[in-house]
Amino acid sequence: MFVLLVLVSLLFAFASQRNAVRKVSGPNVTFIGENNLFVTNETVSKLLIQKYGGVKNVPKETLDLNELENTLKSNPMIKTAEVYVAVNGTLNAEIEQKTPIARVSTNASYYVDDEGSYMPLSNNYSARVPLVTGYVEKNNLNRIHKIAIKIMKDEFLKKNVIEIHQSINKVVSLKLRHCNFIVQLGDVSFLDKKINNLKAFYQKNLKEKTLNNYSKVNLQFDNQVVCTKI
Repeated sequence: MFVLLVLVSLLFAFASQRNAVRKVSGPNVTFIGENNLFVTNETVSKLLIQKYGGVKNVPKETLDLNELENTLKSNPMIKTAEVYVAVNGTLNAEIEQKTPIARVSTNASYYVDDEGSYMPLSNNYSARVPLVTGYVEKNNLNRIHKIAIKIMKDEFLKKNVIEIHQSINKVVSLKLRHCNFIVQLGDVSFLDKKINNLKAFYQKNLKEKTLNNYSKVNLQFDNQVVCTKI
């Protein structure tokens, strides 16, 4: 019995040592979630290679997987990254990209992601999201984020809103697809009530075919919609 235990221990130690010195192959990159690639397989592989000067044929024991994950997450288009080495020695990277919900187009151009953070534009794919114009500060995107999230989650808004405009006084307005009028939200307080008022106005005037009779739809007043005719 003792001899058997010794043999098992030796085999385990041998296997562990062999696994540790196994040469790493790959990397194999998998993207989770969104199919549209803002960052490419080649970009991820390049980040990994730059960190270790080439990850192929590197002994497994020399790889710091946490450091590789942090390197990938330093890319402003990557939300999460998980890096691991399979039993056969293949280096695997599972990537979740950030999700853009609005595109700022002022003196600078970039996305706002679903967590309210900066996300650069991609050379590989352009997201179809509302434009943001006017006065926007990259380090103060909370107001734009709140409105853009509302648009993303609401089918009516997602279908119709094409632009979010913010003035230097933080007054927010919207532009709708196929409509000539400006929707004045003001600030983002009571946003649900304002949007419900907008939907009621839109549906009524769509039915009556009078949407193009207005230049402004003001939602800043409590429990009412104030319209300016052309």
